[in-house]
Amino acid sequence: MEPSLILKALSNETRRQILTWLKHPERHFDETPYLQHGVPQRIGACVSDIQEKAGLAQSVVSSYLLMMQNAGLLEMERVGKWTFYRRNEKTIQAFADYIRNEL
Repeated sequence: MEPSLILKALSNETRRQILTWLKHPERHFDETPYLQHGVPQRIGACVSDIQEKAGLAQSVVSSYLLMMQNAGLLEMERVGKWTFYRRNEKTIQAFADYIRNEL
């Protein structure tokens, strides 16, 4: 875990919002299209759904997701034609512990 990368990733409101959405993706994204193809949404949210909800260009959302993945906040999984992102709870907990114990 690199705290400076996480802090930089969290410095943007939209990136923080994405993490909030991914905490409970079933509340924020429609799982119907995935269930119809046998993909459980509990693995995360598809890039196109995140992009639509954020209301930003695909390239911007992709760069945000990559930044958060590089910081260790997100994990990525490809399923068929979809790319799903989910929170990396281990890193988020380690960062919370760092904040609590070190700062």
